[in-house]
Amino acid sequence: METVYIILITTFKTLIYFGILMLHVAYATYAERKVIGHIQLRLGPMLVGPHGLLQPIADVVKLIFKEDIIPTKVDKAIFRIAPLISLTAALSTFAVIPVNKNWVISDINVGLLYVIGIAGIGTYGIIFSGWSSNSKYAFLGSLRSAAQMISYEVALGLSLVGVILMAESFNLTEIVNKQGEYWYGMFLFPQIIGYFVFVVAMLAETNRLPFDLPEAETELVAGYFVEYSGIRFSLFYLAEYLAMFCMSALATICFWGGWTIPPVLLKALPALGLIPGIVWFLLKVYFHIFLFFWLRGTLPRYRYDQLMAIGWKVLIPLALFNILVTSIFKYYL
Repeated sequence: METVYIILITTFKTLIYFGILMLHVAYATYAERKVIGHIQLRLGPMLVGPHGLLQPIADVVKLIFKEDIIPTKVDKAIFRIAPLISLTAALSTFAVIPVNKNWVISDINVGLLYVIGIAGIGTYGIIFSGWSSNSKYAFLGSLRSAAQMISYEVALGLSLVGVILMAESFNLTEIVNKQGEYWYGMFLFPQIIGYFVFVVAMLAETNRLPFDLPEAETELVAGYFVEYSGIRFSLFYLAEYLAMFCMSALATICFWGGWTIPPVLLKALPALGLIPGIVWFLLKVYFHIFLFFWLRGTLPRYRYDQLMAIGWKVLIPLALFNILVTSIFKYYL
């Protein structure tokens, strides 16, 4: 009876999380076009609903009813399954992400390892899509993605080792609780080098500008998903935005104190304690989402050799240096 109760509660939580997550993703696309529109002195969506607020719903309807074209010479089975792999991997990462105190679908002890491991599986969807499309542009895009993922996942993982050393845990809830024991309430300050490496690596991990080389519209016309259309194209698009939210949530949990606010700030302004933790969590997540939009609107794309050089010659040495400094700090204090 207890097992059935646990399954029902977990299913209910999953459905609630899924619904809220889809709503956030839909309006993140709207927010991105508005932010970039203002950066480039344009209006962005304005015609569908007040200030274009219904544009995401119109886009979803359009993509669902758009013709799903499958080219003749593709490997049809792999071609069909590739977007589902990317989407499933992106959705699965949210199972262990706590959004408030005791608000998590599954509070496992290796939550951080789980997120990094599952996020890496999404790369298989990109590689399969490029290989099965029987197109040189798609194949080049998928090869770029594979090399990019290997390079930047190393840097991403190493940037989080400092956080693990300070929290002495892989559990995401315990990492947030540990930050509350310090007066500054977040690992952002002692782990500023790790945070810098993480932010750059998360841009590459999600294939966003200035590291969108697997898509590279001006070179590869859309890269690995150039042969996809309709609902299958939208699944890749959905997976990309979910990955952005996942990485933003991870940055919030590991470096910005999750749903908590610094004790020193709470002592100075006790009224801040009345604001629910979920509000702080979402504010920090949306700060990182805005960072994605801002960088897309301001930075040019790197060349491929520059991308690899930044990953191997700058980020990985910086992350290793951060681990060394953190280890010395933990040993003597």
